[in-house]
Amino acid sequence: MRIDLHTHSTASDGTEVPGDVVAAAAAAGLDVVALTDHDTTAGWVEATDSARRHGIDLVLGTEVSARAHGISIHLLSYLQDPTALALTHELDRTAEARVGRARSIVELLAQDYPITWDDVVAQSRDAVVLGRPHIADALVERGVVPDRDAAFARLLRADGPYHVPHYAPAGVDAVRAIRAAGGVPVFAHPGADARGEIVPDDVFDALAEAGLAGLEVDHRDHSPAQRTRLTAIAQRLGLFVTGSSDYHGSGKANRLGENLTGPEVLAEIEDQGTTKVVRP
Repeated sequence: MRIDLHTHSTASDGTEVPGDVVAAAAAAGLDVVALTDHDTTAGWVEATDSARRHGIDLVLGTEVSARAHGISIHLLSYLQDPTALALTHELDRTAEARVGRARSIVELLAQDYPITWDDVVAQSRDAVVLGRPHIADALVERGVVPDRDAAFARLLRADGPYHVPHYAPAGVDAVRAIRAAGGVPVFAHPGADARGEIVPDDVFDALAEAGLAGLEVDHRDHSPAQRTRLTAIAQRLGLFVTGSSDYHGSGKANRLGENLTGPEVLAEIEDQGTTKVVRP
């Protein structure tokens, strides 16, 4: 069974609408795919309809923004109740903060590069959550950089001169909110040190105590050393391990199914979650 539990659509920073992400997953030979847009569930209905049409199982989820030790982290929430107030309040607050942060970043960039807020809005398509990837796309369109990866490497790094922080809940609070919503929290790409600073080991202990269920270990942004480290942390804390593509359509080089999750882990996620896996 081929299971990919991390993808994005135009509801956040992917380049394909939710239904097309699911269709692409089926065409890529996946048996199960998860839609996990940043801080929103806006793509769930369209993705569900597409999964039933294309005969693929669908795990509904969200990639929740959070912070720990002053570092930005992401938590994949699987199969939560999308109406649970504590979590939806945090998602709405974070999404709103992302827009304010994006405006501030554009103002800084505009001092040195030909970019406007209208350029960014034009790149956001149907996004409910607007963020740095749309700024990157605007920079590509303006010819400042060749692609998204170059934009993040050169201009949008967390340690760069155009960085602006935004509100996000504390990691332990986000884990508790996910659990309160009946979701299953998994720490997304926690060892992606090429993206910027990563959290120390004691953060994993605190998140596990709050209810963290698993770690996304097999991810293209993890070196072999990080995969070994994270597997050991998962074993020590009794967390399950996932593998995923973090697919964004043409926005990133990541390909559907390039990393996979075991069926026994999917069974555990489904057992812990409130919302059922969508099956044709």
